[in-house]
Amino acid sequence: MSYRRYRPTTVSPIVILIGINALVFLATSADDNLIYTLGLRPEALSERPWTIVTNLFVHGGFGHILANMLTLYFFGTYLSRLLGWRDCLFIYFLGGLLGNVFFILLAPPDYVGIGASGAVFALGGTLTVLRPNLRVIVFPIPAPIPLWVAVLGGFVIISFFPNVAWQAHLGGLVLGLAAGAFFRPRSRRTPYYW
Repeated sequence: MSYRRYRPTTVSPIVILIGINALVFLATSADDNLIYTLGLRPEALSERPWTIVTNLFVHGGFGHILANMLTLYFFGTYLSRLLGWRDCLFIYFLGGLLGNVFFILLAPPDYVGIGASGAVFALGGTLTVLRPNLRVIVFPIPAPIPLWVAVLGGFVIISFFPNVAWQAHLGGLVLGLAAGAFFRPRSRRTPYYW
C-alpha cells in the first residue's frame, strides 16, 4: 500500500489581491459614492486618512480594473517567484503608497486618485531592473518586446491619456526601480522555476 503526501492547496496572495479588487469594484459599481469615500483626494486626506490605502483597491471602470489586474497577475506572479511573496507584496504596497505621496504632492488638490496602477508600476519597475530583456507581448503590438521597453514606454504613453494619475504611476515606478536595484544581487542567486 502506498501513501501520497497530502499537499494543501494554497491561494497566492496575488489572487487574493485580485479578488479584493474585484469585490471593491462590484461594490463601487453598485454605489458610486463609495468611489469618493475610498478614493484619495489630497485636500481631504486629513479627514479621510484611510484613503491613502483604500484607493489602491478602487477602479473607475471595467477597462481600468481589467488592465491593472492582468498586469498585477503577470508581474506579481513572476516577481513573487523571483523574490518570494513577502518581498513582492512589500514592493506592491510600498509602491502604491509612494505613488499616492507623489499624487498628493503633484496633482491638483481636488482630484480623486483611484486604482492600483502605482503599485503595479512598482512591480513593473522592479522587474525592469531584474529582467530587462524578458520578452513580453503588449496588446496591440503583435511581436514580443523587451520588458524595459514595455514598462517605460507604457508609462510615457499612458501619461498622456486624459484622467490618468501619472503622478501615482511615477511614484510607483521610482520605487520599483529602486527596489530592483536593491534586490538585484539577491535575484541573480535565486533559481527561477516556471
